[in-house]
Amino acid sequence: MEFYLFVLLNGLAYAALLFLLAAGLSLVYGVGRVLHLAHGGFFMLGGYMGYSLYQWTGSFWLALALAPLLALALGLLAERLVRVVYGPERALEQVLFTFGMAFVISDLTRLFWGAQVLGVPPPPALNRPMDLGAVVYPAYPLFLILIGAVVALGLWILMRFTRFGLEVRAAAGHPQMAEALGVPTTQVLQRTYLLGVALAALGGVLAAPRLALAPGLDFTMLILGLIVVVVGGLGSVSGALYGALLVGLADSFGRTFLPQFALAVIFLLMALVLVFRPEGLLGGRR
Repeated sequence: MEFYLFVLLNGLAYAALLFLLAAGLSLVYGVGRVLHLAHGGFFMLGGYMGYSLYQWTGSFWLALALAPLLALALGLLAERLVRVVYGPERALEQVLFTFGMAFVISDLTRLFWGAQVLGVPPPPALNRPMDLGAVVYPAYPLFLILIGAVVALGLWILMRFTRFGLEVRAAAGHPQMAEALGVPTTQVLQRTYLLGVALAALGGVLAAPRLALAPGLDFTMLILGLIVVVVGGLGSVSGALYGALLVGLADSFGRTFLPQFALAVIFLLMALVLVFRPEGLLGGRR
């Protein structure tokens, strides 16, 4: 039981990182029907900026606070560029444009940080084991689980009990009617895009002590993020949470018991969901 609990906690920690990535993907698609394929690039960019801030300041906490803010500034510029392909009838242009942006971000990170593998150590307060009674487990993954739970709760409160959340739900459900009633859907999409970028960059900084920062991380995380939103349902933040939990646990148990087929287990999970519920677990039927 101790061994299974250890594997379970590993899966939950990984699921927290996947949720931070996939929540932004779902939000942007839900509001603007924009499939943002550069999202994995902002995840990796957040990790690299966190690495540089840690090298300059020596503080993991400062890097964690400042990297998403820097990503917001870059996200504002990126949103201005992506705005030219807004619209549900321009899906092909969105895919090509954002996929090209992903390559640009990938090349820029290679230019500034090189191709070597980089990493950030956990903060000293979290770089120790914790006795949970049934198992002794590292503190940092538990911190990731806590952050994922706090962000999920915060997004739920934001979407359900704030004016911004009301505007997001209106723009996602009936954009033409929302526009007619005075909801600034373009501004709502811009703020949603920036929120998604900040969450992805936050996930990148948090992942730096757990995942190696190296070229290719962006597309790896993008594929996993897309699997999460497909499993959970495009446009649903709650679906992103459930999808992240399923994919994180499938990855953890797959790497433990079927290491040669760990990735196949994740794709099998996605295939089963698509067969029995093509719109995803919490996706709306169309």
